[in-house]
Amino acid sequence: MAFLKAPTLFLVILSLTICSATNKGGYWPSWAQDYFPPSNIETAYFTHVYYAFISPNQNTFQFEIDSTTASLLNTFTTTLHQKNPPVKTLFSIGGGSFGTEIFSNMASSPGSRGSFISSTIQVAREYGFDGVDLDWEYPQTQTDMDNFGLLLTEWRVAVNQEARSTGKPKLLLSAATYYKPVIPWDVVHTYPVQSINNNLDWINAMCYDYHGSWEPSTTGYLAALYDPNGDVSTSDGLQSWINAGIQRQKLVMGLPLYGRTWTLQDPTVDGIGAPAIGLGPGNDGAMLYSEVLAFNSQNNAKVVFDEPTVSYYSVAGTSWIAYDDVKSVKPKIEYAQSLNIGGYFFWTVTGDQDWKISQLGTLSVLSIFFGDMD
Repeated sequence: MAFLKAPTLFLVILSLTICSATNKGGYWPSWAQDYFPPSNIETAYFTHVYYAFISPNQNTFQFEIDSTTASLLNTFTTTLHQKNPPVKTLFSIGGGSFGTEIFSNMASSPGSRGSFISSTIQVAREYGFDGVDLDWEYPQTQTDMDNFGLLLTEWRVAVNQEARSTGKPKLLLSAATYYKPVIPWDVVHTYPVQSINNNLDWINAMCYDYHGSWEPSTTGYLAALYDPNGDVSTSDGLQSWINAGIQRQKLVMGLPLYGRTWTLQDPTVDGIGAPAIGLGPGNDGAMLYSEVLAFNSQNNAKVVFDEPTVSYYSVAGTSWIAYDDVKSVKPKIEYAQSLNIGGYFFWTVTGDQDWKISQLGTLSVLSIFFGDMD
């Protein structure tokens, strides 16, 4: 690169440094083992991959790993650590379908928190994980949130002590959270931002599912970067976390590799917010990104990039699908980089098509400085 002028050379080095430092995560759902094993993951596009999910016993709050799961866990860590390049591996606890009651009960007392914490460390070490991710969707009250903060404090103490006593690297600790620090449902409650800053390595803010199957009568965007008519957007979510005081490098932005679907009431009225009569194609109104592309092609769908929201939707007859594609994900990644936050993650790595979206983060910083080279 001797032919480059000094300012240009500096920008190249700076941009590559930012790229290499970014947290680029992806969740791998264990139910995909038969059609998308961990060996299929292209690790060049990720720094961290999460095994989703395992869950604790509802009474002891410890993990009871059967032989099938043990084999999956071992295969996951061994495979991804041996890939070129290797990635960090974490196991994620809970998930959207797991519910919140067990977590609420676990976090409510020092004894149950301690039982849970010691079991997470044991599982991580036994199966070769680099860290643990808590996916509590979602704390329901401010008491839950306060107990969540206590859990994080005690977890950090235990992880640090274990690393000192064994001489092993400290386990990574992360948590998947709501896209904003304040959950405004029935009772408004707020995440313990100070405890997150003190004790977690990062949070994965789930910046998606802004609209979906729970709103069957109206179409809506899945993961808009901007909301011209309100504050339900990724930009508002990330800014809310920053305004609440989170350390920027501990904030990681979620990106969906799936779509949400509706059935239109009238195929001639097909914009965002159009009347619908229920869910559309897919599994309970959801489709992998790769399935969305196939559906669009097979049905000659009208594909719309909505500039005000920076989101996509497609229409084929009465079928309406909200999703993200290259043209919406790229500005999101660049927006995250402009905020100097910790990075981004995908739900899930199995949804991409030929890694066309997953690979965007490798190049997007360069485009900030030099423009789109396509």
